[in-house]
Amino acid sequence: MRSRHDTAADLRVEALRAAVGDAVWAPSIHNTQPWRFTSRGSRISLRADADRRLGVADPDGREMLISCGAALFNLRLGLRARGLDPEVVLLPDPDRPHLLADVEAVPGEEPEDYTRLMHGQVRRRRSHRGGFTAEPVPDSVLAAVRSEAETEGARFIQAVDAHVKGALAALNNAAEHIQRRTPSYASEIARWAPAPGSRRADGVQHESYPRTAPRTEPHFAARDFARGRGWGMEPANGTETPPAGVVLLLVTAGDEPADWLRAGQGLQRSLLRASEHGFAAAYHTQALQIPELRAFVRTHFCGADHPQLLLRLGVPDTEDLASVRRPLEDVLTEEP
Repeated sequence: MRSRHDTAADLRVEALRAAVGDAVWAPSIHNTQPWRFTSRGSRISLRADADRRLGVADPDGREMLISCGAALFNLRLGLRARGLDPEVVLLPDPDRPHLLADVEAVPGEEPEDYTRLMHGQVRRRRSHRGGFTAEPVPDSVLAAVRSEAETEGARFIQAVDAHVKGALAALNNAAEHIQRRTPSYASEIARWAPAPGSRRADGVQHESYPRTAPRTEPHFAARDFARGRGWGMEPANGTETPPAGVVLLLVTAGDEPADWLRAGQGLQRSLLRASEHGFAAAYHTQALQIPELRAFVRTHFCGADHPQLLLRLGVPDTEDLASVRRPLEDVLTEEP
């Protein structure tokens, strides 16, 4: 006959597994899902999967750690939603740089409504690769999105002036132009572009894209994994184009691995709040992957802060499209 202690231990293991199941629904660069988890007792450790780092676009692992930070926030939220408090230690061992966090799950209180609402968005949130409607993002939503990022030690800078938006779009498009003509970038993109009908559980799926390439004003070129090229480098042919949405730079005060993890947690926290109100984000990492352009963006648009991500926020003009995740067994190792 099993004891009450054994039953409680089983429930805790199930809760930890379920929280890791939430973590893997975080956004990641090129849907690389560059994370691994280890659970032992009441502790979950998050590690970066270096084999999934983008060696060309992300040689320092900055975007890999932003992705892992987003997964860490989902893990924390998943634990809280199940009545457990996450006690987090970032980068606990300097000799093991790929060990990003140890999370101790201790008994907590029943989740509040806020936690339940945010947790309900974990598997609904999607990266958006289509266009946006003309519906504005209310100031109240933008304020909430900013507040969520600041809670995690990051912040958003909004590009309000049309000239600033145009400049950021031009830098993004210039970076896309450069990368499209660099063979090593092209090969790396191809690695994360599964063929139509592929059963791969990572990469940017062909079905993740709308049938028609989106155009905005100003236009931010987006990578098109489905077609193997960038979208929107051609003229708009005089057709009416929808607005770009709210253009935001996610920035941090520092630019070390801990800051990248904080940026990822702030990003995901903000995205879940935006999703709750029906908004989604389109990401543009190109200019920040070229050191000279990233330095230019920092100098002219971020003050003393460091730009970590450029995104646009708005109401999607299409329904959610395909999204895939690696099975839990691929990312979680359970130790006795």
